[in-house]
Parts: sequence; C-alpha cells; structure tokens
Amino acid sequence: MARLNKETLVDWYRQMVLTREFEETCYQLYTEKRITGVYLHLYSGQEALGTGAIGNMEIGKDHIITAYRDHGIGLMLGMDPKVLMAEMMGRVDGSSGGKGGSMHLASRKLNFWGGYAIVGGHLPLAAGIGLEAQYNETGAFVVSFVGDGASNNGYFHESLNLAGVWDLPVIWIIVNNGFGMGTATDRAAGNVNLHERALSYGIKDMGRVDGQDVMAVYEKVNEAAQHVWSGKGSVLIEAITYRYRGHGVSDKQYDTAFAEELAEWKENKDPIVLFRRHLEDKYKDISGELDDIHEKQKEIVAEAVEFAENSPFPDTEEQLYANVYVE
Repeated sequence: MARLNKETLVDWYRQMVLTREFEETCYQLYTEKRITGVYLHLYSGQEALGTGAIGNMEIGKDHIITAYRDHGIGLMLGMDPKVLMAEMMGRVDGSSGGKGGSMHLASRKLNFWGGYAIVGGHLPLAAGIGLEAQYNETGAFVVSFVGDGASNNGYFHESLNLAGVWDLPVIWIIVNNGFGMGTATDRAAGNVNLHERALSYGIKDMGRVDGQDVMAVYEKVNEAAQHVWSGKGSVLIEAITYRYRGHGVSDKQYDTAFAEELAEWKENKDPIVLFRRHLEDKYKDISGELDDIHEKQKEIVAEAVEFAENSPFPDTEEQLYANVYVE
C-alpha cells in the first residue's frame, strides 16, 4: 500500500500522464498502420481508476487482472514502456515476444495476469487466483476489473457466486464507462445500479465511486482491501468513469455521436486535470514540476516508439511458433 506523501502523489500523476501519452500515441500509430490488428482498446479518460486501485497493492505480492484496456494497467504497475510498445507493434522484444499484442499484456514478475479478449473470460481466473492465495495463506488479494457490459455475462455471475461461497480475497471492480461496446449501460441492464449485484452472491456491496477522482478511488479500494485482509471475503465496487475513444479505435462514429457528452467529461471531469488541481491546492510550488512531467513522458513514449520500430518481427521458424505446441 502506498504512503500518501508528496513523492507518491507526484508519481501517481506521472503514471497517469504517461498512460495518456502512451495511449494517444498508440491511437496515432494505429491510424498510420504502424500498429495493426482489428482492435485497439485505449485507457484514455480512465487513468484515475487504475492508479488509485494499484496504489493499494503490494506490487509482486498482490494480483491484478483485467480485460481489453490493459496498456494503462501495465504502465501503472511499472512495466517498461519500450517493452509494451514493442508488443503493441508485434515485435520480438515485446512482453509476449510480439505474439500477444494489445489485448494480451502480462507480467509474471508483477503478478499482472493480463488482459483478455474473451468477454468476462478472465473472471473465473480471478476467482482461481484468489483461491490460490487463500489456500496457501499468502496474504495477497486480487484486483479484478470488469466492464459494465461484461457484468451481464455468465462468467461474472458464476465467478462472484464462487467468491461468495468461498469468501475469496478478490476486489471486483466494475468499470462503468457508460457503454458495453456501443450499447449504453441503461439499455442493457435492468438494474443500472450494477454494484447491487453483490447482494445476490453474499459479498460486500461497496457502492459506487467516482472513477475520475484518483483519491476517491484510492480510499474506496483501501476500504475494500481492509475488508478482504480481515478474511471477510470479496467486495464489489462500481466505478463511474468514461472512455475518450470508442470501444475500439476502429469505432469511427463514437467521437461524433457523443461529441457533446465527450466534451463535457473532458472539460469538467478529466482525471488528470482534476488530480493536478488537487496537487496544486495541496502543494503551492508544484506547477513547474508537473509541467516537466508532461514533457518527460512525451520523451519516454517517443523513445518507446523508436525502440519498438528498431525491434525485429518474430522469426517464423524460431520465435513465431515457440510456446504454441508441446513436443
């Protein structure tokens, strides 16, 4: 768990800015076909959520697992931006040797069990990881993110039911960014208070949190961690946030169809802007330091792009088929 001193808060700001710069650069690279593939799911607009949750983790001990929007999670955990960008571009120096790509980032060292492309498919894995931690009495917990759309999936209900039966040490966080792919949440959920689903499975309902406020997220997940550490089992949190791009960047209608709503969130609820105001109110001499962070993160991402483009593609004979079949 992070100590909330100035150094920690500035590092959180750095992580959020790095993630935004990385994601928006990936968007540009995708439009230029330097990152390829059918989908690219960006974390822009949701940076406070990952940062605040991870701030409660003991990195390398506790576990985290998520779905599509995994680039930001990897960066916030401390994965090398160069290695992540190489993976985005399908290069051999990527975190999965260039064979996983955008939706399959992972780090065994950091107990980051990846992003998953199957809707809700990672949730039974989160329950299993929690069962291992409980069985071996490691004292670790699991943070599992799930989209609002995926919370209608059978995997979600099966996994939360097991979490309730076995009192698993899992903090389930519904990332309610307003849409499941292109369908508004209130058109897909009979009860739009998604956090209330906890009550069906006997786990603690921790209500909603403002997913744009990193301090609010940190405090809510801290409360959840205290519950889990006490041996009382899982909790469910619903985080209200917003995505700045479509479900995938190939969703060309999103920016125009929701232009006014998107502009409102960016102007009044942007997580980086809100956190900067908090820091400037708390530390009167910090503005210049925050400006420098923005410039430094641009340099880091530019270096990551250069590194990735200088990395070769996987060799067909030796690397492309490695770890696919067992001899």
